[in-house]
Amino acid sequence: MLERFSSFYCAITIGLLCGPAFAATPAPLITPSASPSTQSSTPLATQRSFADWRAGLRMQALNEGITPLLFEQAFAGLTLDPQVIAADQSQPEFSRPVWEYLDSAVSSWRVARGKALLAEHAKVLRAIESRYQVDPSILVAVWGMESGFGQNIGSKNVIRSLATLAYEGRRSAFWRSQLLAALHILQEGDISPNAMLGSWAGAMGQTQFMPTTYRQYAVDFDGNGRRDIWRSSDDALASAANYLSLSGWQHNQPWGFEVELPSRDFDYILADGALKKTLAQWQALGIKPRNKINLRPLKQQQATLFLPSGHNGPAYLLLDNFRSILKYNNSSSYALAIGLLANALKGDYSAPVVWPKHERMLSRTERVELQTLLNSLGFDSGNPDGIIGVNSRQAVRDFQQSQGLAADGHPNEELLKSVRKAAR
Repeated sequence: MLERFSSFYCAITIGLLCGPAFAATPAPLITPSASPSTQSSTPLATQRSFADWRAGLRMQALNEGITPLLFEQAFAGLTLDPQVIAADQSQPEFSRPVWEYLDSAVSSWRVARGKALLAEHAKVLRAIESRYQVDPSILVAVWGMESGFGQNIGSKNVIRSLATLAYEGRRSAFWRSQLLAALHILQEGDISPNAMLGSWAGAMGQTQFMPTTYRQYAVDFDGNGRRDIWRSSDDALASAANYLSLSGWQHNQPWGFEVELPSRDFDYILADGALKKTLAQWQALGIKPRNKINLRPLKQQQATLFLPSGHNGPAYLLLDNFRSILKYNNSSSYALAIGLLANALKGDYSAPVVWPKHERMLSRTERVELQTLLNSLGFDSGNPDGIIGVNSRQAVRDFQQSQGLAADGHPNEELLKSVRKAAR
């Protein structure tokens, strides 16, 4: 989502599903573009006490209209949370492959539960669809991925988590803005300080909105006078619909579909994530849907080609609705999981073609090594941080082209071996 911090971590690692803002996401991404900028990692704690920092925050909050009483209620007995600091600073060494993530996302339990909830909430979902023009299956898929259909909204006190992050010093301006937004939410009366629970990074409720996103997109759909994405599934689903609608969702249009590529000689550089062609143009290149789909009304839609595990795995053509999901969570693996889960909830799911399960994911240390070696060879991958983003993927493609390899931009163990050999 806008200003959701999960994208930064999604680019690094994949773990257990831990709620929407931090939905587990594998390394192969189309690349996050909106993660918060990294600031100095020197803790502000070495510069001034938490009490002094709190006093400065209080002055700013009161200048923004927060009442003294509300501020004192929110910060009563509040201490820093060491678990939050540890989570913020952790950089897991190993990543899960994309196929394991998708298997978890489209699990038999999640599909069965999602279908049951589609039926149970059919009336309100139809009303939400009528107002926001977003398909119910997509909303229930988001609900399932974000919080296990409301079962896992997080147990951390949001004010404590955000205060810890804002004081600790890393990306402090981002976290401070989220903390002030959270105080405004309390001021507006939608939730009490003790009931404002979320993830360790402040993502809240059944749709795991960050506070700034909540203030902009959350809605009171059940009409009780509060925007309650914690306890009201109606509000949570409608808020997600409002977000997707304002992100350009096109009603009754597909998000994309799996395709078959024409031959092994296909120019894989076309799958760089930025190149758009109409479906008619992709068809002219010999690309065809793997499963039956009526492309006639879609032929002029712009699509990008996506290879989530390189040229040895499945391929997808992604349409505008996929890009709307990316605005919710800027991870291509997350968006793919939402699309596939939504298909399954409609009874329209077929497992992708065989994944390259023989491949081993690169560890963070190996990704840093890869970036460092590419830089030394003149292929600019940016700062060696272990995050395979736009620059790194382009550097991989450029190296692959120079070596006569399939230029799919996919960093695997074989590629690392080739780069090591070239750098000797």
